[in-house]
Amino acid sequence: MNTLINNFSPDGVVTINRVILKPEYTIDDLEERVAELCENVKTYHSDTGFVGGFVALNSGIISNEGSTVGKAVDTRLKDREALIVTFWNSFEQHEASHKSETFQPLFSRVLELCENGNEEVAYTMLWQGRAYSPEEARAAREAKEKYQYLAA
Repeated sequence: MNTLINNFSPDGVVTINRVILKPEYTIDDLEERVAELCENVKTYHSDTGFVGGFVALNSGIISNEGSTVGKAVDTRLKDREALIVTFWNSFEQHEASHKSETFQPLFSRVLELCENGNEEVAYTMLWQGRAYSPEEARAAREAKEKYQYLAA
């Protein structure tokens, strides 16, 4: 497997929290509270199962080329919805992190922002990969063109 997340095991777990901000909170509020939470996880759980993560904010841009539900041009969740994605060696290690005394107060502060409460779903990785380098992409295209008749 061509890894995207360094040191992430194929048996690892990906967790996703979906946050929808209450109207009275701002992106700055979210960034501050999530930064405190993420720093805590990195500090206290990097050696107990945490591999990495990221937070992504809904930009409001909708791909009409990649969407199959009509030709949307806007979303009400622009700048209000964020995904907090973390990578763990195991689900048990993830769950133990949530029981930590240092984690819970910070997690509660993030939850105060959430209009939607919180549901954190764990996923198993089916595929991950980084982009090819220009040389690798050229070689892949050449191989595909040369051997495509074999796949038919």
